[in-house]
Formats: sequence, structure tokens, C-alpha cells
Amino acid sequence: MVRSQESYTVEEATKKLEHYCAYQERCHKEVKQKLKDMNMIPEASDMIVVHLLEQNFLNEERFAKAYARGKFRIKKWGKYRITLELKRKEISKFNLNEALKEIDEEEYIDVFNDLAEKRNNSLKETDKYKRRKKLIDYLLYRGWETFLVYDKANELIK
Repeated sequence: MVRSQESYTVEEATKKLEHYCAYQERCHKEVKQKLKDMNMIPEASDMIVVHLLEQNFLNEERFAKAYARGKFRIKKWGKYRITLELKRKEISKFNLNEALKEIDEEEYIDVFNDLAEKRNNSLKETDKYKRRKKLIDYLLYRGWETFLVYDKANELIK
């Protein structure tokens, strides 16, 4: 059966979204966008979102915590970048703060120091000012706090 504009019943859409949320943690914004892409009417979308929340397929706090842990451990992002991306996903301030608590302060500093030293060692630039700028730009792009970045750059490049 070929459909030009695919449409789903509420049951089909619910099953599809259950699978979508079970596969990977999702935020409300992603789920609403998926429903919009499926051409679901707002009333049906609201019903499905409520169902997903009640059945614990959708949990903003759990999503925020998993997101923060993952981006920190895998992509080595700093708290500033994680905060920015979570805000972009319309995560509440409370859940955002809870998510940042998932990151151990000691591990955070260790990862930052390792990342800064590895990047500094991999830079080919010989001019110390250009080298310093490249290191700073790299670390700031990754979302590390400015005071950490400048202190580390001054320590590594004299």
C-alpha cells in the first residue's frame, strides 16, 4: 500500500513513539517534532505525549541527566556547552541543574586538564601567541569555562 501523505492512527503513532523513546532517551521537543513530522493533529499529539509520560517512556529529568553524562564523557564537552544545548532542547532550569550535578567535579577538572594537554601537544603552530589562541578557541568551543581555559592556556604556553 503506497501512501502519498502517510497518516497514522493514534494507536500506530503511540507504538511508533514508544519504540522511538525506548531506543534512546528523548526530550519533549524531539517527541513533539516527531509527531509533527508524522502529521498528527495537536489533540492526538497531546494524548500520545501524556501516554508516554505516564508509561515512563518520556522523562525529561532522565533525558537531561543521560545527555549531560554522555556529552561530558564521550564528547568531552564542558558545562557551558552542555547547558547551552539543553536550553536549546527546552529543558527546564531545574532539570538542567540536576543534570549538571551528574558530573563529578574532580573528574571534570581531570578531563579538562587531559583535553587541554592533548590539544596543546597536537598543535603544530610554533608562534606562541597563535598557538595560545588556537588552544583557547578549541577549549571554548567545547564549552569549558573561560577562567579555566585562560588559566590553563597561560600555564601550558609561556
